[in-house]
Amino acid sequence: MKAAFFRQHGGPEVLEFGDYPDPVVKPGEVLVDVHAASVNGADWRVVAGSYGPVSFFPYAPGRDFSGVVSALGDGVTDFQVGDEVFGVCDVGIEAAYAEKVAIRAPLLARKPSGLSHVEAASVALIGLTALCAVEDTLQVRAGETVLVQGGAGGVASFAIQVARHTGCRVISTTSAANIDYVHSLGADLVIDYNKDDFTQMVSGADAVFDTVGGDVAIRSYLVLRPGGRAAFIASGPKPPPTPRTDVIGLRPAVGRDRAHLDRIRTLVSEGAVRVPEITVFPLAEAARANTLSRGRHFRGKLVLQVR
Repeated sequence: MKAAFFRQHGGPEVLEFGDYPDPVVKPGEVLVDVHAASVNGADWRVVAGSYGPVSFFPYAPGRDFSGVVSALGDGVTDFQVGDEVFGVCDVGIEAAYAEKVAIRAPLLARKPSGLSHVEAASVALIGLTALCAVEDTLQVRAGETVLVQGGAGGVASFAIQVARHTGCRVISTTSAANIDYVHSLGADLVIDYNKDDFTQMVSGADAVFDTVGGDVAIRSYLVLRPGGRAAFIASGPKPPPTPRTDVIGLRPAVGRDRAHLDRIRTLVSEGAVRVPEITVFPLAEAARANTLSRGRHFRGKLVLQVR
């Protein structure tokens, strides 16, 4: 099969496109013909070796995808060949930048019927992450005020819509070019971070979801009410230290399971969440897509068209 892969750690330029070994389906696994694979910020970090060296070379990255079931391993009874599915690879496993992927059946769900494969791939991991942060970790409730940092990004765009659907007042930060886009997602107030200091415009927030990291993450604690909580996904495996004793910092545990994928499908089917703005690259241009991802100056999601 064809895949995008790397033979050594480095920048996005080490990603190659060419022949790659076909996956072997084990008992309990499903073989999927991948039609589209999402590009995530974690991907270029895997290529760079930021999480440590991979266990073998050549290595195909990629965590989430959408496609069609082409074979079933022993013991799999909840899917049939020909089913359209989307999913997220198991923790610590990359494989989606390829024409085929073998994955444990519980990490797959039926693709939302109203979405194309490109659209379904775009919401798999960002949806899981946003749901784990907003619903499971922050446990936002109707009537609360929630600040979502970096609103034009994939995870943040999903999180804004989930919080809005829950009945929260949503505030978000973004650049001037993305203000209208973030408003269209359901944010009640959008702050241009290049023009205004969000700590001067927001106070008494019940919850903050930070997708930016760095100084933005630390300062996010300042806008919380006493007893408020903040969740962080761009500050490493632990939340950043808080300068306050009356608030709490949390690091969402992003689960990989069918329950969250089914929740994504429900939200999309009900019209509560729409897919982000998507930029599509052919699989052969995975290096170019990862270069853009590494720069972080894009809106919505990057997706690789595989078929």
